[in-house]
Parts: sequence; C-alpha cells; structure tokens
Amino acid sequence: MSAPDGSPVGAERSIGQLFASATTELSALVHDEIALAKAQLKQDVKRGAVSGGAFSLAGAVLLFSLPMLNFALAYGIRTWSHWNLAICFVLSFAANVLVAGLLALIGVAFAKKAKKGQGPQKVAASVKQTAGVLQNAKPHPRPEPAGDRAPEAVEAVARSSS
Repeated sequence: MSAPDGSPVGAERSIGQLFASATTELSALVHDEIALAKAQLKQDVKRGAVSGGAFSLAGAVLLFSLPMLNFALAYGIRTWSHWNLAICFVLSFAANVLVAGLLALIGVAFAKKAKKGQGPQKVAASVKQTAGVLQNAKPHPRPEPAGDRAPEAVEAVARSSS
C-alpha cells in the first residue's frame, strides 16, 4: 500500500511531501463536492421542468379542448337528460375546469418537491464543515532545537517549512 504521492505508508515523509499530498486530496475533495452540487442542482432543475410542463399541459388542455369538448359533452348531456341546452354547456365547461385543476395540482406537487430540494445547501454546509476542520488543524509540536544550531537557522527552517 502506498500514499497518493507514491511513498510507502508508514515511511517518514518530508513536510513538502505531506503538504503536496494534503493539497492533492483537498483539491480532489473540492472537485467532488462541486460535482455533487451540480448533480443535485440538475435533479432540482429536472423537477422544475416537470412542474412547468404540467402547468403548460393544464393550460393547453383548458384552451384547446374547450370548444370541441364543450359541444360534444353538452349535446351528450342533452341527449341523456333532456335538460335545457344552456345547462348542458355549463356542465361541460365545469368538467373541463376540473381536468385542468387536476393537472395544476400535479404541477404544484412537483413544484413543491423542486423547491424543497436542498442539494446546493447541503454541499455548502459540507464545504463549510471541511473548511472549519482545516482551520482548526494545528501542526504537531516540534522538539526543541539542539544546542549546536543557531536560533536564526532554526527560525529560517521553520519559516521555509510552514
């Protein structure tokens, strides 16, 4: 088994190798979270499109079927019940409004599902949590420098490795 940079696990790695490995893994994490946000947003957009399609269908049914369906239904009611023709046309119109109302309810149901989609919010919370963990990360304490080195040399090495 080996680390992402190719060095064996458990072997001593330099600070540069550790930093490169952490940077690579953090970059991969950010890319994966962006891909997740895109996938969840795509699903929410799909639900919104279904909702819009259902609303459009409701309007089209109400608009285009009224004349033909009203005549057919009104004359059918007249034949069956022998009521006044005007009452038969009102009943025909009510049936069309009922169908359009049912399609509108389907559209509302899908619109609510699309609105409840919390995909991007979940990803944003995950990114904030990851950033919070990284901000709280503290380096391991280093042993005291040996007496043979000058303090300036130790400080220069510490600055270059951080």
